[in-house]
Amino acid sequence: MSDIACSRCGETRAGFERPPFPGAIGQKIVGETCQNCWGDWLKQQTMLINHYGLNVMDPEARKLLTRNMQAFLFKAGNAEDVDVSKKGTINW
Repeated sequence: MSDIACSRCGETRAGFERPPFPGAIGQKIVGETCQNCWGDWLKQQTMLINHYGLNVMDPEARKLLTRNMQAFLFKAGNAEDVDVSKKGTINW
């Protein structure tokens, strides 16, 4: 495992031995994201799942999470802010 210059935090920190996510996005994470920022994403992802009551088996929920992951880690697109007025529901 080598150190990488993280695109999210700008620090040089420990990278990954293998991708924590499948596909091309996983490879991008390996090359551009440190383990600390990945851990921060996992906390954010858990918050989104719990707040909106997402079923991670639902393809639309996975799309929402993937879009938010890319925005969170790579500052690409818009991340979903947790809207407390939605109270566990989300309109697709």
